[in-house]
Amino acid sequence: MTRNPDRLVLFTDAVVAIAVTLLILPLVEVVTESQAEGHDAVAVITEHKPQIYTFLLSFVVITRFWLTHHRLFEHVRAYNTRLIQLNMVWLLFIVILPFPTEIVGTYPSGRFTAGLYIGTIVALSLCQTALALLIRGHQELEQEGNPVTDHEVVGAVVFSVLVVIAFLLAAFVPGVDFYALFLLFLGPVVTRLGDRWRKRA
Repeated sequence: MTRNPDRLVLFTDAVVAIAVTLLILPLVEVVTESQAEGHDAVAVITEHKPQIYTFLLSFVVITRFWLTHHRLFEHVRAYNTRLIQLNMVWLLFIVILPFPTEIVGTYPSGRFTAGLYIGTIVALSLCQTALALLIRGHQELEQEGNPVTDHEVVGAVVFSVLVVIAFLLAAFVPGVDFYALFLLFLGPVVTRLGDRWRKRA
C-alpha cells in the first residue's frame, strides 16, 4: 500500500527539529554549572570550547543531512512500508547523534570518541544512500516527471564511501581523530569528476 508522503515528511522534520534542539541543552547546563563554581561569563566560553565546537559541528551535520533528505523527498509521490522503515532507521541515528556529540564535548579526543561520532555519521549516510537507491526507479514511489537524478545517487554513494574511509582512519590510525572529517570536502569534487566521466561515457 502506498500513501501521500506529506505526513512522513512532516513527522521527519519534527524529529530533526527536536534533535537539533537537544544539541544545545548541554551548553545551557554549562552556564548553570559555571555560575555555581564561581566562574565569570567569559569562562563559560573560554573553558568550554570543545563543547561549543562539537555543538556547531553537529548542527552542521544534522542540517546537511536534513537538506539532502528534503531534496530527496521532493522526488517522492508516495511511500510504502519499506520506505517508512528505512526512514525511521535514518531518524534513529539523527536522534542518537546528540549522544556522541556530548561524549566528544566532554571527554578528550581519541580514536574511540572520534570513531563513535563518525560511526554515527556513517550509519546516517548509508541510510540516506539506501533511501535514494530505494526511491530511484521505483514506480510506486518516484514522481514520473521528477525522478532521482544520477548526480544525486553518485553524490550519496561518494559521500558514504568517504565517510566510511574517514571512520576507518579516525578509529584505527593513531593521531588522526577528527581530522579524518576533512576527507568529506572531497565529496563535491569527486562527484563532479564522476559526472564528467559519465557524460563522456
